[in-house]
Amino acid sequence: MPQVLVPLARVDRWVANFERRHGDTGLTVADGALVGGAEDGSTFRIRLPFGRPYDGPAQADALLAEAREPATWGVLLVRKGGFAVARVADGRVVESKVGRRHVQGRSKAGGQSQQRFARRRENQARDAFGAAADHAARILGTGVELLVTGGDRQAVAAVLRDARLRDLPDPLEDFHAVPDPRRDVLDAVVADARSVRIDVLDTTH
Repeated sequence: MPQVLVPLARVDRWVANFERRHGDTGLTVADGALVGGAEDGSTFRIRLPFGRPYDGPAQADALLAEAREPATWGVLLVRKGGFAVARVADGRVVESKVGRRHVQGRSKAGGQSQQRFARRRENQARDAFGAAADHAARILGTGVELLVTGGDRQAVAAVLRDARLRDLPDPLEDFHAVPDPRRDVLDAVVADARSVRIDVLDTTH
């Protein structure tokens, strides 16, 4: 089922537009989400940001009232060639770091040359992950209520194995599969994490 991310300020308009396109829409609450079903068979399921379940009234405005942002949360994006870390407090990014480390691509050479290349590449990746862990330990530290991650799953897992990060909360289930982390990518992930997730089944297409 296709999923869209919608900023909180646009959710009411999104629901109204859905009803305009698909006809009268009834709302229910099921499995921690606000569920809409239209007369043409189209449906949607709205989930709160940060993986929080919703069990309030079957109304869009009631759901929005529950969409509270954590006081302090963190973002960790990692790929082999770079990383981005941010601490978000009181609704704004208060500290961040974006970095790049050179990790060579794959070699077509064979034999001992290939083995030397693989060892060098592994060492470069280890250095890159170490740099990401250094900044994550400094910026995120302790007291982060939740952690948003993205980039490459194996790379993120490698960074989080650092002993200095063992007190961080488990990453949220929603993983942001972004390209090499840059400042604009980091800002986009922060915005996406604050948005509601809407799974949509459009029977008219």
